[in-house]
Amino acid sequence: MAEDIAVKVAEIEQRSKSNTHRLDKVEERQDNLDKLVSSVEVLATRQETVETDVKEIKTDVKALTEKPAKRWDGIVDKLIWLAVSGAVGFLAAQIVR
Repeated sequence: MAEDIAVKVAEIEQRSKSNTHRLDKVEERQDNLDKLVSSVEVLATRQETVETDVKEIKTDVKALTEKPAKRWDGIVDKLIWLAVSGAVGFLAAQIVR
């Protein structure tokens, strides 16, 4: 009987050591998961900042690409007015003669 109890106590001690080891591993993994969660939060914040910066850059690029088109439109308008006024001037000169 005492021998059975000693065997059971030894088995329980072995199981206890095994469980302690497993719990240590679980705690280590949980610490690693906590670090990972913190890293993901930082990355998400940085990604939001990058998205904001990209939107600003996109707006700036769009404004810069529209400038030459507006300039070109202004030049074309002036050339048309120059041609129309030249034609009107020519016709007026022909009528006056």
